[in-house]
Formats: sequence, C-alpha cells, structure tokens
Amino acid sequence: MITRRNILAGITGLFSLGLFGKLRAEMTHDMQHDMPPGNKITTDKPAAKVSRQTNYTPVITLNGHTLPYRMKNGVKEFHLIAEEVEHEFAPGCVAKCWGYNGTTPGPTIEAVEGDRVRILVTNKLPEHTSIHWHGILLPSGMDGVGGLSQPHIKPGETYAYEFTLNQHGTYMYHPHADEMVQLAVGMMGMFIIHPKDGEEIPIDRDYCFVLHNWALHPGTYRPDPSIMVDFDLWTFNSKVFPAIEPMVARTGERLRIRMGNLSMWNHPIHLHGHTYWVTGSDGGRWPQSIWRPETTEIVGVGQTRDIEFIAYPGDWAFHCHMSHHTMNAMGHGIANPLGVDQADVARKVQSLLPGYVPMGRDGMAEHSEHLAMAEKAAKGEMDNMSGMRRACITVPVSRARVIPYR
Repeated sequence: MITRRNILAGITGLFSLGLFGKLRAEMTHDMQHDMPPGNKITTDKPAAKVSRQTNYTPVITLNGHTLPYRMKNGVKEFHLIAEEVEHEFAPGCVAKCWGYNGTTPGPTIEAVEGDRVRILVTNKLPEHTSIHWHGILLPSGMDGVGGLSQPHIKPGETYAYEFTLNQHGTYMYHPHADEMVQLAVGMMGMFIIHPKDGEEIPIDRDYCFVLHNWALHPGTYRPDPSIMVDFDLWTFNSKVFPAIEPMVARTGERLRIRMGNLSMWNHPIHLHGHTYWVTGSDGGRWPQSIWRPETTEIVGVGQTRDIEFIAYPGDWAFHCHMSHHTMNAMGHGIANPLGVDQADVARKVQSLLPGYVPMGRDGMAEHSEHLAMAEKAAKGEMDNMSGMRRACITVPVSRARVIPYR
C-alpha cells in the first residue's frame, strides 16, 4: 500500500553497459512464422536467439533497457507484452501500474531508417488495448487507433504491427484505447530510429527520457486515472530523484538527450552549466542551419525534443523549471509557512497527509547528501543506511556527472 512515509534515500550508479543487457525472456517469444501484419495470434514457441545491430551509438534508457529483436526473413521482429507491473518510483514508494514487458515506461525500441519491423503486441491486461506509434509515418492500418484503424486487441490476444521505417528521429509509443486510464497508469515508451547513413556529427553517449505525471494518493496502491491536472508525482522514466540514474560522461564527449513528453503539462527542461543545441523534434532531426542554442527548452505535451552538447567537468542538475514539478507534492494547496517555525505546521498536516513536507524546505539543496551517498556507494561504504531517511515524494531531477580525463 502506498504511504508517503519516510524511505531510505536511493543510490544511483554510474554508467554501465549493463543498461543495454537487461533482457526479459518473455520479450523474445518466437511467434508464428510469416504472419501478415494485423493478424491476431494466440500461440508462441520457445525464444529464439536475439540479434542486435550495433553500427550506431545505442541509446541509454536510464532506469530501463532496450527491447531486443530477432531477424526473421529480413524483418526485425520485436515483442511487447502489455501487462500489470509493480513499479517502484523511489525506494519504498511502490504502486501497481500498467506497462510493457514488466516495466513502465516500456523498453525502448531501437531500429534504423529503412528497416522493416514487425512488433508483436500481446495483451495481458483485463481490458482491450492497442499501440499508436507516435510520430512515425506508416500505413493507416498500422497506426494503432482501436476502433478506427484496427480492431481492439482483446485480453489474451496478440496483434502484429508491421511497417517500414522511412524516417529517423525520436518518437514514442502509447495506447489509443482507453487513453485516460492506460496512459495515466504507465503505458508508454520511446521509439528511436537511427539514420541509415550514420550521424553527421558522431555522438558519444545517447540518452532518452519519457516525461510523465501521476496521481498517487496516500493510502492507495494504484495511480488515479481520473485526475486531469492535480498530479503529485512528476517523473523521468517513471522515477523520481534520487532514484533516477545519473547521466555520466567524460569531459569533451558529445552527448545527446532525447526527451518525450507524455504527461499532461509542458516542461521547460533546463541543464545547468551548459548551453546546448536543440537539434530535433518529433518531426525528425533538424538541418544544422536551424539548430538553436538554449539553456532551457520547452517540451510540449505529446512532443519530443533532442538536445546535444559537449560535456564540461562537474556534477550538473538537469530538471524541469516548473517549480511545482521540481518539488512534487510539497503542499501547494496549503498556506505558505515561510518565515515561521514549520515544525509544528508539518506535524499537524502530516496527521492528515502522511509524508507532507512544507514548501520552502530543502528542494534541490538536498542534492548534496545524495551526491555524498553516491560517492560512498561507489566506494562500497553504504552497508548501513538506516539513519538516512527522506520523504517518499521527492525531486524529479536527473543529473549529469562529467568525469575529467586523467
């Protein structure tokens, strides 16, 4: 059951190739051979060997992974399973959500411009679903709008989407069936298409995030899909700081961050200590002649943005500049207690709202202890964290850690 109780502050790890290797067996079911796209199927065979194409810099999905595929008669075949998942937003803050292949957001799909892809979608939910490939140019019958361009995928059925990728850029996937519920409880993911001719400017590290919002009420175990604006949890890849893994690079490396917004709000995303170039959107990669330098870029609802920059040494914050998003559920509907002793106010409010933290306390200043904890974790000195506690609802901030060359 969700409570906004105190939890152990999370420890985030450094960059690891293990991010690419987290595979689940059910992602690689070998379904019936040579099925026409759009066919529903219900049987499967043992998993076949997964193949990967590596002539591009693979995308790093922080706190997530990339969906494996197999080559079958020249087609890259992926398998998504829509199902209920138990998701941990931060240590001790757990909810029953819906997602794909055991996670929310679902695994990132990566392919190359010109690829023919087949994506099998198995529905293990208690209601019908579909998947829309947001921003991708494809035949109408593959667009994933249940009741319009395809029949709904009923519980227990598997549906095959198949199309050729005729573009490259940063895209998303999500249901177009009972959207109010299915998006609200976590059904979403990123779809990255790499250019067939390679990058015009090589990228050293390529990160991606899905921005989302949630309504998690005290004493409940599921996100509330009926909430339209009064959200209390804002996430990067369905995690809140300090549970968000850091982006790590070396000084002088070129980084790209791909952001997709499937929340109900626009997000001005700010990176400290750098000026970055905005290089693409859900319309595709932009010509260099229209790249523009920014330190803050608004990612609108239903949009994607790509930014690129050269890494400078240091620890840098990366966050939405809407203060109430950065601070999450910090008592926005309660009178401002700034300038008074907040301890008594907090105690009284916490009796009604467990885990309440007054506005004006900590905010991003708490990063110092989290960074110290990360340093200790790297040295193996975090055997006993029982004395360090934080509220469940915390700051949705990532960070970029740039390691100087030695």
